[in-house]
Amino acid sequence: MVLSLGQANGQWYRKVGYKKFAYYTITVDPSGQGNFSTIQSAINSVPSNNKYWVCIRIKAGIYREKIKIPYDKPYIILKGEGRRKTQVVWDDHDTLAQSPTFTSLADNIVAKCMSFTNSYNRPPNDKPRAPAAAAMITGDKTKFFRCGFFGLQDTLWDDQGRHYYKLCTIQGAVDFIFGSGQSIFERCSISVVGGALEPGFQGFITAQGRTNPNDANGFVFKDCHVFGSGSAFLGRPWRGYARVFFYNTNISDVIVPQGWNAWNFAGQEYQLTYAEEGCFGPGSDSSRRVSWEKKLNEETVKQLTSSSFIDDEGWLNNQPF
Repeated sequence: MVLSLGQANGQWYRKVGYKKFAYYTITVDPSGQGNFSTIQSAINSVPSNNKYWVCIRIKAGIYREKIKIPYDKPYIILKGEGRRKTQVVWDDHDTLAQSPTFTSLADNIVAKCMSFTNSYNRPPNDKPRAPAAAAMITGDKTKFFRCGFFGLQDTLWDDQGRHYYKLCTIQGAVDFIFGSGQSIFERCSISVVGGALEPGFQGFITAQGRTNPNDANGFVFKDCHVFGSGSAFLGRPWRGYARVFFYNTNISDVIVPQGWNAWNFAGQEYQLTYAEEGCFGPGSDSSRRVSWEKKLNEETVKQLTSSSFIDDEGWLNNQPF
């Protein structure tokens, strides 16, 4: 095996054969056998204006802490031992802005094989329902692989920037994937826990925040699986030009026949881009969808489902993983 050094997005990594690895690795182990016993202390050890890809290996365990990657600490890889084995759990809900269990503000962040939970409304419990985010993702060029995001309302705050989620599980009931991110969710499990809501209340998977027709952002669900309990809409608009596209996705009957809700933008539905293409399963029947669901042309479908929707410069394949 030949070890060489290279650069990803201008920053250093190690290369063994064709594989790229972090320049150096530190270990978090709650038993005290690693470099740190908490994830946040490991993040704090990365120097400001970091110039090297660093891997933080996180041993199995339930980490009861809030963690934050600040703006000035890019090029971090968080690597757990499995979605069920490495769990970050916190319970916060006073305001949406301070509620996230995990906040990622820096560019060029990778997380894999771990989960983030806001346990405040995690069913079953009888606490009043409130916005309680498991994660807030604000940095650009951020990638998640085999991660989990668990909550009830506002679980994943996909705030802004270009993001890629692959083989992840996102669970919730109300607006549980929301924000103004420009994101592809590929082969992800979208788990609706609508059975935890008050009787008669229908949930919403997405609340996308595109504010004008020239914004590049939007949510694309590609080869995903939508399932769960209770009933839910595919989405409602958080902002007036929301854009959400479900492509080649298995949709169970947890989704109501109408599919979408105009919410505060009734009368302005023509501004919304809500669409489905090639979906299947008992909840995918388009015959009873709202009349204003869009039918996208072939060129637009290709544009939204291509990796170039979030990556026209090669960053997805240029990050150590």
